[in-house]
Amino acid sequence: MQPIDEIKSSHSYFRLPIFFVLVAMQALSGGICCEAGENDWFVYLGTKETKKAPRKNINAAEALPPLPLPATPLRRTERKKPPQPDCLVGKVIWGESASFTDTTGKALEIADWNLCPTDTQKFVENSRAMDLKYHWQNTNLNDFHYDPKKLPALLFSGVRTLKLSDSHVQALRDYVLNGGMIICDSIAGSPYFYESAKNVFLRAFPESRFRTIPADHPVYHMIVDINKVTCRGAKGNSRPFMEGIYVGSRIGVLVSKFGLGCGWNRNTETLKQLPQAAYYDTNSANQIGIDLAAYIVGYAEVGLVEGRPEVFGLADQKRPTDEFVFAQIKHDGLWNVHPGAATALLMKLRRYTSVRVNLKRVGIDLQQDDLSSYPFLYLTGLDNFSFSPREVSALQQYLNYGGVLLVNNGLGLGTFDAAVRRELRKVLPDVSLQPVSTNNDLYSSLFDVSNVRYSPSLTKNKPELKNQPYLLGATIDGDLRVIYSPYDLEAGWLEVYYPLMRGYESVSSQRLGMNIIIYVMTH
Repeated sequence: MQPIDEIKSSHSYFRLPIFFVLVAMQALSGGICCEAGENDWFVYLGTKETKKAPRKNINAAEALPPLPLPATPLRRTERKKPPQPDCLVGKVIWGESASFTDTTGKALEIADWNLCPTDTQKFVENSRAMDLKYHWQNTNLNDFHYDPKKLPALLFSGVRTLKLSDSHVQALRDYVLNGGMIICDSIAGSPYFYESAKNVFLRAFPESRFRTIPADHPVYHMIVDINKVTCRGAKGNSRPFMEGIYVGSRIGVLVSKFGLGCGWNRNTETLKQLPQAAYYDTNSANQIGIDLAAYIVGYAEVGLVEGRPEVFGLADQKRPTDEFVFAQIKHDGLWNVHPGAATALLMKLRRYTSVRVNLKRVGIDLQQDDLSSYPFLYLTGLDNFSFSPREVSALQQYLNYGGVLLVNNGLGLGTFDAAVRRELRKVLPDVSLQPVSTNNDLYSSLFDVSNVRYSPSLTKNKPELKNQPYLLGATIDGDLRVIYSPYDLEAGWLEVYYPLMRGYESVSSQRLGMNIIIYVMTH
């Protein structure tokens, strides 16, 4: 065996401990020591068997061009293939690569970003089987255009600690805010990649946090209903587990704690080298992949629309006004579900009525702000949230003094619905939510909305709704003080299609939204 003296990084040269070489050799031969560090995970997870590697050189993969794909020269009589369709996802080149020479003299290249070389290819091929005719590419962040319209998603794949420069982190933040989606796959369930990926994107989005994607989220139901999975090495995980950072109603950054790539690669045999691995089996990974590809495509337009800067956006400075002000409650959950939707509704209200409207939303902190100047408060969300005792007290006082609270369930998800009902019981312990009668003035204050249209998903799942609007309300001293829409009312204000959204279609949601505002101002 010929020892190696140095490994090459993108910044400096440093000594490679012989322990690292031995660990790498053990990894390739199947002899993993579970007590060592992240380098135990640095093994080839492709389809070819590997042997002991007496020689190893490591350098930074970020400086390398994408590895060439296998190719067969065209015969003179063959027609050239038609142009490739648009790319769905780019597999990001990152980390370090390693060169091995086995005992037969064959060279082997492995890299942090490409330990499972065909995962992205198989992921896209599965989506093609569902008539999503897209392609993929390897992506070097140094020369990437960061344009979601050209490439809607990026995939980070790996097992070791993900490290990105500050400039790349900032560029990726802008990419996501402009409508792009980032997927991080810990291909073997490595805690090193999983934790580091979350840390990297919390650097990019310090104002956000990772949230568990609920079971009824569209990402698990776009094409296949995924209610149960098989996850090897993860006891008790019969449901898919992924976490995300939301940007508006869309998942901007998605992290899979358990491996997807080896399942997409249709090869889990090599994972026997990693007794500590945790990963979805091929069937489960492929089902998740099919839905994920459809989600990338289906919510691409949502990302572009909700990512637009609000010309009349959230107001930071508040001043007294005789105009109607759309005051929106901030809370500890995801409170800004459909950016730009409120302004879109207010612009329509200004067009169809003579009501004086302030086009800027006002963000309200229940613990600090004076609520007395706002006859209307709006609350929405996608997942769990809770009110502090001080917030409960502020809302109680607001409602008892005549204020009206409109609550909207973003995308119509069950997690937020349960949280709303729980928190409203704290605010109004002696008052229960009841259906708002179809004879209520709310349904005729501006437009006749006695008949509405619901989204296809809601129509399919709740046929009993028919065409009647469904709102819940709570009254205090005979007056309607809380209006709750358990199905998404706000999404339709933006006139963009939200796949599997459970709510109202655009015209119905806009008319109902304007009616509610007129009702609040006249009662």
